[in-house]
Amino acid sequence: MKFRPLHDRVVVKRVDSETKTAGGIIIPDSAAEKPQEGEVIAVGPGILGEDKKVVPLDVKKGDKILFGKWSGTEVKIDGAELLIMKESDIMGVLQA
Repeated sequence: MKFRPLHDRVVVKRVDSETKTAGGIIIPDSAAEKPQEGEVIAVGPGILGEDKKVVPLDVKKGDKILFGKWSGTEVKIDGAELLIMKESDIMGVLQA
C-alpha cells in the first residue's frame, strides 16, 4: 500500500536506540524509552501561505530528524510501525 501525506504532514520511521549504556549495561525492551530520532519516509506537498501559494516543507525524504517525545500519531502501514506528524513537531535535522 502506498501512503502520501497531505499538506505539512511528514511520515517518519523511528531509528532503533542503543540497547546498552555507555558503561555496558544492557537495557531490556520494557525499560527502554522510545527513540526521539527518526528518518523521514515521505513528506506532504506543503502548506498554503497567506498568498494562497504552496510553501514547501524544509525536510525531505531521507533526512534524519529529532522530534518531541510525544510527537506524532503512531500508525502501522504494511507491517511497519511509523509516525505521522506535522513539520512543526520536528525539532531539527541531524547532519553528518
